Amino acid sequence: MLDAGHGYNTPGKRSPDGMREYEFNRAVANYAKQLLADYKNVTVYFSHSDQRDVSLKARTDKANSLNVDIFVSIHANAFGGGGWSNVGGIETFVYPTRPPVAYQLAQKIQRTLVISTGLDNRGVKTADFHVLRETKMDAVLVECGFMTNRNEIKLLRSETYRRTIAEGIVKALAEQFKLQRKANAAPAPTLPPAKSPAPAKKDGLYKVQAGAFDNEQNAKELAERLRKAGFDVYIDKE
Repeated sequence: MLDAGHGYNTPGKRSPDGMREYEFNRAVANYAKQLLADYKNVTVYFSHSDQRDVSLKARTDKANSLNVDIFVSIHANAFGGGGWSNVGGIETFVYPTRPPVAYQLAQKIQRTLVISTGLDNRGVKTADFHVLRETKMDAVLVECGFMTNRNEIKLLRSETYRRTIAEGIVKALAEQFKLQRKANAAPAPTLPPAKSPAPAKKDGLYKVQAGAFDNEQNAKELAERLRKAGFDVYIDKE
């Protein structure tokens, strides 16, 4: 089950310049559902509704009554009292008991999203959120960037970023549950293939940076992805 957090009319859940959090959450859920349709034996349910704000209890009751295998709650984060802040990054939550499957999935989602977005890695954390506590199945809650960060709100508004988040979540689900793609499914999203380099101009070289990280391991993981896609890569520490 995919859970787009909150609703269009949930009080306070919006950026300082007016974007409703639900706009982002539902877009990611829609993209993820489309991507999951390419896998065998997968049925996707939504806990949310575009017509009304669905209570937390109604969401978890629906998940429990349908006896779904996994519950993924999608959110955009916020910091402070409603104004702009420099706090940013990706974080994923599980219930404080750290159920093994939920925790493994959360780690996969966190790693995939940090690599694909280049945002700060705030880690996998625990919280006593209703959707993590009251669901009978494994559940994770993903915070995909801060609405209160001037740079990240631009990403949260971007359809490219929304699809990137959906792709990361689906990739993690496919890895965790060993999902098999349908024979007629489009290939899974990958980095663009490497092209032959153009001849260098006499007045110098042009360099392209693919990401910048505070954490060395994140840089190494992105570098490995790029190498597998056929790019020549080096890591430069400033």
